[in-house]
Amino acid sequence: MQYLIDQVRVFRARAAAHTLHLAGLTQHHRPRAMFISCSDARIVPALLTAARPGDLFELRTYGGVIPPYDAQAPTGESRTVEYAVNELKVSDIIVCGHSHCDVVTAAMHDSLTASGITESDDDPAPLAGDLTAAGHWHVLAQLDALSSYPSVTARLADRSLHLHAWFHEIDTGATLQYHPRASAFLPL
Repeated sequence: MQYLIDQVRVFRARAAAHTLHLAGLTQHHRPRAMFISCSDARIVPALLTAARPGDLFELRTYGGVIPPYDAQAPTGESRTVEYAVNELKVSDIIVCGHSHCDVVTAAMHDSLTASGITESDDDPAPLAGDLTAAGHWHVLAQLDALSSYPSVTARLADRSLHLHAWFHEIDTGATLQYHPRASAFLPL
């Protein structure tokens, strides 16, 4: 904890060294994009994108999960998306999943167990190669959920909003983007 406290104490000096004009951040709030990702501490959207303060509007959730839209029972996530789309007028939303995601791994193991497939000492993770495919599918499922939000649908229709599906590989540092024509995640 002390490390974090020490970093906060020298933040203003670091900001000045990187020519960040903190007072200018109070004048307007117009991020370049919304970045939706898992709350996993190994994923740092600003670091991945080299974003500066004010560039990204971030939504971090358990597994990067976007709940279904429900006008009768809005969630913190849905309100955050609506704010980004309607008020901040972001032009791009990135949904970024990642390798080694505990949420995807747990879902995969639950699915295997429900299917009667169990782990053994010889093969501790049956179908482990499918975890990457499951991670890719998970990102696309969140993009589909996001596409059902009325504010998103309207902005997609008038082409003022673009959705992007990314997948970050923690172990290699590579980030892939989904290309619908290829039906695959390919390097950015």
